[in-house]
Amino acid sequence: MSTTHETISNIEQAQAEVLQRQNLGVREIVLNRPKKLNALNIDMVRAMMPLLQSWEKSDLAKAVIIKSEPNTAFCAGGDVKTVVDLAAEGKFDEACQFFEEEYQLDHLIATLDKPFISIMDGITMGGGVGLSVHAPFRIATENTLFAMPETKIGFLPEVGGSFFLPRLDGQLGVYLGLTGARLKGVDAIYAGIATHYVPSSRLEALEARLSELDNPTHDMINNAIEEFSGELDEEATFSLGGDIRAAIDRCFKYDHVSEIVAALKKEQGGAADAWAQAALKMLQGMSPTSLKVTLQQLRSGATLSVAQCFKMEYHLVQKFLKDHDFKEGVYSVLVNRGKKAEWQPATLDAVDDKKIAADYFNAPSPLTLNLLNKKDFKQYPHRKYMLPSEEEIKRVVTGEAPDVGNYALTKQEVLDHILRDRKGKQGVKQKVTEVLDRKTKEDGQTLKWVY
Repeated sequence: MSTTHETISNIEQAQAEVLQRQNLGVREIVLNRPKKLNALNIDMVRAMMPLLQSWEKSDLAKAVIIKSEPNTAFCAGGDVKTVVDLAAEGKFDEACQFFEEEYQLDHLIATLDKPFISIMDGITMGGGVGLSVHAPFRIATENTLFAMPETKIGFLPEVGGSFFLPRLDGQLGVYLGLTGARLKGVDAIYAGIATHYVPSSRLEALEARLSELDNPTHDMINNAIEEFSGELDEEATFSLGGDIRAAIDRCFKYDHVSEIVAALKKEQGGAADAWAQAALKMLQGMSPTSLKVTLQQLRSGATLSVAQCFKMEYHLVQKFLKDHDFKEGVYSVLVNRGKKAEWQPATLDAVDDKKIAADYFNAPSPLTLNLLNKKDFKQYPHRKYMLPSEEEIKRVVTGEAPDVGNYALTKQEVLDHILRDRKGKQGVKQKVTEVLDRKTKEDGQTLKWVY
């Protein structure tokens, strides 16, 4: 009898922590665990999964929004303390179950046919990134604070991090994954984390507008969000642009963490000196094992499909659950706040690269991840709603893009072409200008891409 009452209690608690709302054809998932910064637990995952599966099949549900209540975090991560405690108690399969169901949910979000909008109005880290970054529409506000800080807790940037981080421009994703650096507000759209920037004061009106759309397509939803987008001419420019952006590619292009550290040290006295010193300080606080596994994870993920990335991460998670650093990091950072983590091994030099490859990547794990559907892709299918990538801008400059023609373009012609292609999207002018200033040189009136 107690088991039945316990099950009912868990269901009621999950329903309280995950609210569902309906506004005409729009279905909303509202994260409602504010005292825990909406940190994701397994009951919340289990509450969301059937909702999404039901709405995906329903003709009455036209679009899905995931958000939190105003003035709270969106989702500050996953309930990792519970997971490491379960593993420490010898309940390995139970600890793995959280990650299994979380990744199934994240993959479902990534592969939904129904339009899905994530509103990242607040702290968006770890598990919260998994709920948002794979969506076709990802809205940042002035309250957005994005990070993947897992290496600080002796873990790895999972929830599909091995897929989305390597697909950011240049080495930006590797930098974010290794250092756990935080991005605020408009930085999220310039980095490619968000697809739109909407001031929080406009969200209520935006949601009302979305509910009015009759049988909305992805294009219709994109146009509606653009109506409410913030005027980025009035906002700060990309904090990682210019000299810092160039330094990120110079320093984080290597396949060994020791080489990255050496490259950062070489930036001393240069234009990106302050940034490099901050990056070095962040790396020095991270688990050396986590850093080496994460770098290999991201390099591998660059060529894998989204399903393969989730399966690789599930394999790697099982290694971390059995090792020292994950529990050490969780307790040092999240439980005994301020306590210095005692990593094992303690330094990068003491972590053998061949042993990392053998133990973490090549040795099998006992459990495999079964996803809920067979949908898969190697590039996000809705990336046209983002700002253009550096690669897309390059293709216009070099004449490889469709409809450009076989003649060289001026800087203004490149900008005009991309603005037309993206229908005047907010942020395009700023992003394209920053990339052209950094990656091209003028040959007379026309541009040449600098490799």
